[in-house]
Amino acid sequence: MTPTATAPEERAAPWAAALWHAVMAGDEPTAADTALAALEDGLDAECVLLDVIGAVQRRVGEEWAVNTLTVAQEHAATAINERVIAALSRTAREAPAPHRLGGTPAPYRLGETPAPHRDDTPPGTRAPCGPHAPFGPDASSGIWAPTGTSAPSGTPARARITVACVDGEWHALPARLLAEVLRLRGWRVDFLGAQVPTAHLIAHLHRTHADAVALSGSLATRLPTAHAAISACRAAGVPVLAGGAAFGPGGRHAELLGADLWAADARTAAARLTEGPPLRPPGAPSADEPLKHLLDQEYTLISRSAPQLVRATLAGLRSRFPALLDYTEAQYQHTADDVAQIVAFLAAALYVDDSGLFAAFGRWTAAVLAARHVPVESLLHALDVLRAEVRDFPRTTAMLVEAHEAVRTSQGGAGE
Repeated sequence: MTPTATAPEERAAPWAAALWHAVMAGDEPTAADTALAALEDGLDAECVLLDVIGAVQRRVGEEWAVNTLTVAQEHAATAINERVIAALSRTAREAPAPHRLGGTPAPYRLGETPAPHRDDTPPGTRAPCGPHAPFGPDASSGIWAPTGTSAPSGTPARARITVACVDGEWHALPARLLAEVLRLRGWRVDFLGAQVPTAHLIAHLHRTHADAVALSGSLATRLPTAHAAISACRAAGVPVLAGGAAFGPGGRHAELLGADLWAADARTAAARLTEGPPLRPPGAPSADEPLKHLLDQEYTLISRSAPQLVRATLAGLRSRFPALLDYTEAQYQHTADDVAQIVAFLAAALYVDDSGLFAAFGRWTAAVLAARHVPVESLLHALDVLRAEVRDFPRTTAMLVEAHEAVRTSQGGAGE
């Protein structure tokens, strides 16, 4: 009987545990040494990135949610993980092939600056990218590159991709991990980091003649901005891969907002970019047209009146939740921030017409508050006050009713 090979996640687990302890101790040198030791032990660079560093970063978020890590500890851990990625990048440049991608030589290595990708086609005559020009394989490099891409004689054409976070998105580590994985798999990558304004992103795409763009978003409140970025990229002829929790389970919001591809994780993203097919095949109805449900103006009115809604909700809470009157200034500010988040997520749910998005946010917020010993009744009262403020908006009201029920049932009938 042939023994089953150990799954990469299982082999990575002890290294992830060791990295976690180093990160929690704030010991950056040991954290870097741990990642490099995992590489020397036979894990390929992609596994170290995703199953060691990525696993630790996911746990950081989980521990913050249950109140075992402070915001400062979360930020410190993220900063260490970013520098561990940089250390791994430098070392992997000289690593033998087995350390890169399971023994398969990559066209260039993690962190390496590849030879410039030339495009000698005159501006305005360059072969278009995006939904009007399907990707085709480049046999010489073993990756998929846009058909019609030119390169110097004897030089493999490498597809060039821009990886960036949507404007307003500060969670850059998932995008950084994707960028490094794509480099390992042979792409020429421009990583732009967190919070990239759409105008600057488009200028970069025009300047570099990017073949594709990967947009990362972790918070659903960035969906309207993500839609603007996706539409602008597609108008520039550059296909878009969307990724991150902001785009919802199964990437349902990515397709709605016009992305050509969606992926739940870096491995899937690399595969989708290589293999396709796109979410929106050539000839399909365009998603760049205005979303029809926005014609009721509820999203516009809620988003524009957000500051007034926050103030009105806080005023209503003072009578419905008397404990608020005894809050310290810091506690009151936290409550105000929470109410602002409620309104922001409500607006995002209205934008994509997804009541489940807002209900899920309500359940998550209830769990976060409970972990911090904040009565969940305060959230239920806030939803009630907000519902009274928007009673003339039927779609908004229905979402608040559904979220209220989701919170109540998630807490075993709290507030009954």
